Amino acid sequence: MTTAQDLPLLERRRIEAGVLVPIIRAMQAEFGEERVNEVVARTIREIARAQGEEARKRANIDSINALARRFRETVLAEGSLIVDVVEASDRRFDFDVTRCKFVEMYEEMGARDLGYLLSCNRDFAMFEGMAPDLHFDRTQTRMEGAPHCDFRYST
Repeated sequence: MTTAQDLPLLERRRIEAGVLVPIIRAMQAEFGEERVNEVVARTIREIARAQGEEARKRANIDSINALARRFRETVLAEGSLIVDVVEASDRRFDFDVTRCKFVEMYEEMGARDLGYLLSCNRDFAMFEGMAPDLHFDRTQTRMEGAPHCDFRYST
């Protein structure tokens, strides 16, 4: 039996967005964009943290090398993110996303303004759940108009 976890991440986000975008738009119209976005962002982060904790149980992400291996075997392998690796060592795994198919997907759906909320917003919480002993930093995203996303992981 195929589960959602068996699908590439981009396809999971496409399915989720197909349901969530119209609901979010309707709620924004009814209750106001700012408040709805706050509630959605918080809820997405809570879900992402729980998913990160589940990933940690399955994959035991306890080092930079384990983290890098997980990225290379999942989202980087499926091609959803095209990256330039800046540094890969025992202490750091840094990469810049130069093409993000999530941006393209949200644009095709007419929902790029919700892309950060539904996708990029997850990253810090997911990482906290998945690898609480490692550090993550990102100062910009393509979704927000930057030329690249700067993912920086360290011990």
